[in-house]
Amino acid sequence: MWKKRASAGALLNNRLAIRLAEIKRQGLYRSRRIATATGGAAEVFSDGRRLINFSSNDYLGLAQHPEVVAAMVRGAQRWGAGSGASHLVSGHGGAHQALEEALADYTGRERALLFSTGYMANLGVVGALAERGGAVFEDRLNHASLLDAALLSGAGLRRYAHRDIGHLADLMSAGVKPGSMVVSDGVFSMDGDAAPVVELAAMARSAQAWFMVDDAHGLGVMGDSGRGVLELAGLDQSAVPVLVGTLGKAFGVFGAFVAGSEALIEYLIQRARSYIYTTALPPAVAEAALQSLQIAQTEAWRREKLKELIAYFREEGLRMGLNLLPSTTPVQPVLIGDNTRAMAISLALNDAGFLVSAIRPPTVPAGTARLRITLSAVHEREQVGRLLEILGHIAGQPG
Repeated sequence: MWKKRASAGALLNNRLAIRLAEIKRQGLYRSRRIATATGGAAEVFSDGRRLINFSSNDYLGLAQHPEVVAAMVRGAQRWGAGSGASHLVSGHGGAHQALEEALADYTGRERALLFSTGYMANLGVVGALAERGGAVFEDRLNHASLLDAALLSGAGLRRYAHRDIGHLADLMSAGVKPGSMVVSDGVFSMDGDAAPVVELAAMARSAQAWFMVDDAHGLGVMGDSGRGVLELAGLDQSAVPVLVGTLGKAFGVFGAFVAGSEALIEYLIQRARSYIYTTALPPAVAEAALQSLQIAQTEAWRREKLKELIAYFREEGLRMGLNLLPSTTPVQPVLIGDNTRAMAISLALNDAGFLVSAIRPPTVPAGTARLRITLSAVHEREQVGRLLEILGHIAGQPG
């Protein structure tokens, strides 16, 4: 019996080995990089080398801000390393409550609810609000967590072409049943462009469907006060009933939240499975996030500097002939196309002292492999200039 089980296990592992070999053949194999230390907010040490990091989502450079780090230390000293239970058992503490209230105020909404990750927030919200028989209309380039949430909800997933309001109108023309949703990223994480939220809000309102925006890459960065794409568009809670945000990008910490009406948050507490059935975020993280949120609001120079770096990168990159996608956000993709060539350029940049990730399918559509360059307020203009100089040389060489 043991030999038969061992043989069956060997057969299954052999199947996996074949699949892994095919992934490598297609130029889609992924490897983890081990960071051994940080050399400053814009640098990382890996394999004994110092690299300028152009692959982080720490857009405002707050992950290593001394006040944020100190807040986490104080939080750990007061609350311990973990929460010990789910929010609804005994894990919801004063640090969580204070952060939720601050996030509600920051986003201009009645209440906010913390989740452990953005993925869990999206699964919880869509799973709680979408109803069987309804539909979840999503941009084709939405984050995987939003697409997965719709697939797991029991409602039908209907995907429209990227930012294509006409296609969405066609999909909705047959009628929208109760319990349906229109769901979109605010800023698309791999293209860096923003959703047409004004038009989407109008269509959702007309169809009496929920409208949900995941502004993970816009909050903290977009808008004069950093309140994201909804601030730029002038949309409030009535126009966009469900707002999802993350604490692990511009705010430099960890976790996520949903902001909306009193009724929405109370309903999610009762019905969002990924909120109910998981351990609460460590209170020390909540303490750090609260400090980070305060800094993001008071140190407006971070957003201003980031805007200047984005403008500089785009002006020089386009002048050099780089194939930049139309983004005015910190996410600046350079379209390469071929998977193997994208990886080769990424490795060449690594040799030159820069950490720039190559993004390949299935994260992006086939034939659109790219370098995903992300800018931060802690980058210096000289660092961006050096990256452009070397990138222009490497990307300009024959494939």
